[in-house]
This record gives sequence, structure tokens and C-alpha cells, in this order.
Amino acid sequence: MLPSQGGFQPGVDLSASTQIIPIVDLTESAEGSNLRVDLQTAFTLVNANTFAVSGTSTVVINTTGFWRVFGTSTLLITGSQRNNTVDIKDGATTKSVYRHTSQGGTAGPYLSDSFDFICKLEAGDNITVVGSIGGMIAGAIRQVADIDGNLVNP
Repeated sequence: MLPSQGGFQPGVDLSASTQIIPIVDLTESAEGSNLRVDLQTAFTLVNANTFAVSGTSTVVINTTGFWRVFGTSTLLITGSQRNNTVDIKDGATTKSVYRHTSQGGTAGPYLSDSFDFICKLEAGDNITVVGSIGGMIAGAIRQVADIDGNLVNP
């Protein structure tokens, strides 16, 4: 019997005399996942969308949801400024969520940088990768959750 049906203690009316304190379990296992949070964003052969961009721009994803963007940027130091970027665009506005810049100067070695972050794309948004001439931006992107925050299996 449930406590409210008289199975708690003899002579105790749970609904009238006992305070109930709810316990909310916010762990990964409570939401139905057995994987640690970091493992839920792992790349696989099936879910990894790769990119390598140099001297142009490429839309790498235009589907709503939460996306992990991971990669490296390399720029040759030249006499002029160079930029590799990862941008979120909606058709009217562009926001660079990652920018790797070489400030120019005497030509010399390459500069390298790595990145790993999560972006949320709303309807009409896309992620565009821009690789500078004399540079390369390469990596992978994968969906980690849909637009409502429901996890996508790795």
C-alpha cells in the first residue's frame, strides 16, 4: 500500500499531517542517458560532418538545433591581415563566433589555433566557415541536441 493509502504508519493520515519534500534527480541517468556529458558530444563516422576551407566561404550546416563545432585554423603570416572565421548567419546579420587573425607584418611562419564550442541554430540560421587566402580552417561539426534541447545519440 502507498503511504497515502494507510501504508505509512498506523494511525497517520499522510495527506493531512505529514510534510512531503520532493526529490528531483538532475543527473544524466535520470534523463535516460548512461553516458557522461562529454561523451554525449563524441564524433562518429556517421554524425561527423567535416569541412576544410581555404580562400572561400562554405555553409557547413543550416539545420536547427545545437551543434558542436571542432577544428583547427592555420594562417600564413604575410604583409596583410588574414582572418579565418566561423560565423552564424541569418540572411541579414553575420556574427563571428570564432575568429583567428594574423595581424600582418614580415612574412614568416604559420599561426595555428584550435577551437571547440557549441552553437544554437534557430530557423533560418546557418553556420558558415570562412577560410582566408593563405590559410586553412578545417574540422568537423555534429548535432548534439535538437532545437528543443533533446539530446541526439552519438
